[in-house]
Amino acid sequence: MAQIVQPDDPLPLRLTPLDGWHRRHGARMVPFAGYAMPVQYDFSSDLASRCRGGVMAEHLHTRVSAGMFDVSHMGQATLTGTDVAAALERLVPGDIIGLKPGRQRYTLLTNPAGGIIDDLMVAKLDANRLFVVVNASRKDVDFTHLAANLPDGATLEIQEDRALLALQGPQAAAVIGRLSPQAAALAFMGIAWVSLNGIDCQVSRSGYTGEDGFEISVPAAQAELLADRLLAQPEVVPIGLGARDSLRLEAGLCLYGNDIDELTSPIEAGLTWVIGKRRKLDWDFPGGLLMRDQLDHGVPRRRVGIRPDGRTPARALTTIMADDGTEAGTITSGGFGPSVNGPIAMGYVRKDLAADGTSLNLIVRGKAVPATVVPLPFTPHQYIR
Repeated sequence: MAQIVQPDDPLPLRLTPLDGWHRRHGARMVPFAGYAMPVQYDFSSDLASRCRGGVMAEHLHTRVSAGMFDVSHMGQATLTGTDVAAALERLVPGDIIGLKPGRQRYTLLTNPAGGIIDDLMVAKLDANRLFVVVNASRKDVDFTHLAANLPDGATLEIQEDRALLALQGPQAAAVIGRLSPQAAALAFMGIAWVSLNGIDCQVSRSGYTGEDGFEISVPAAQAELLADRLLAQPEVVPIGLGARDSLRLEAGLCLYGNDIDELTSPIEAGLTWVIGKRRKLDWDFPGGLLMRDQLDHGVPRRRVGIRPDGRTPARALTTIMADDGTEAGTITSGGFGPSVNGPIAMGYVRKDLAADGTSLNLIVRGKAVPATVVPLPFTPHQYIR
C-alpha cells in the first residue's frame, strides 16, 4: 500500500484506497491508528445545501439523514476450515458455533487475565467460513494472535485488497435500497453478498453510531466508484472521524485504547452481555473463570455515563473525584454531544459511586466541575430489530 511521510510523525502513514477521494472532497486529514484519515470536510457548494460542514454539522446530519464514513483502516479477514467456528470460540466469549450463516455478532478477544485484547465483529458466511473486522490500532496484534492460536487446518486470510465504507443514519436504508433492494432488506446484524449498482460487495446491517446503517466491504479498486455513487444520493454527505467519535460516544459505545484495553475486563466495562448464554455453562475461553468470579463477587470499578454540569467538556484522562474529596476514577472518553446539546463522558468509577444519580466532581484545568452519573446511552439506539 502506498505511504506518505509527514515530518512530525515518526513512522510513515498508510493511506486508505479513498485517500485521494477524501482530499478532492475537502477533507482535513489527520494521523489516526497509523493512517492518514479525514477528521472533517469543508463542503463544496454542491454539498453545502445538505450539510454546512464541520464536526457538529456532520454529526447532526448523520442523526437525521445519512452519512458515509471511510473505515478502510479497520482490519478485514476471513477464517476458513472445518469447525472454524469452534476454533474461534476458544478465543472469545461469544457464541460463534450457534451463529447462523448470514448473521454476525459483536464479541471480544480476551486474554488469560480476563482483559480485552480487542473488540471485533464476527460473521458466519457459511459452515466453514467466518469474516472478521477488527480495530485498526489492533489488527497486527489480533491477526498475530489468531494465527498463533487457530488449529492446523484453519486458514487466516487478511484482506488487504478491500476497502470498508459505513453508511449510517435513518435514511441509510432508503439510500442503499436504490442501489440494492436485497441490501436494504437485511435484518439487523445480517450480512450478505450483494451487487450495489453493479459493484459486488459484502454488506452487513451494522455500524458504530447507534443509528441504523450498513457496513460495506468493497474491492479497493472500486472504492472510489462506490463512494461516488453513494454521494450522488441526495441524503448522503461524507463524514469524518470527529463526528464518528461523537456519534459513538453518544451511543455509549466503547473505543478500544480509551474505554477498554488488555487491563480491563468485560465485567468492568459493562460488556457482560457479550458472553453467550451457553458459554456461561463452562466459561471455557481465556479469562472465563476470572470473569465468573467477578460476576459472583463484584468488581472494584464500573464503566458509567457521566453528564458534567454546564458547558465545559471533560476529556479522556480527566480525574474524577467523589463529593468527599477522595479519588473516584478517570474519564476515558469525553466531549460535546451535539444531539444532547451538552458535554458528555464515559469513565470508570469506584463501584460504590456507579449508581445512576451519583454526584461527582471532574477536575478540568485544575477546577472541579460538578457532574452526575447517568444511564447509557446518551442518545437512544435506532437499530432496526
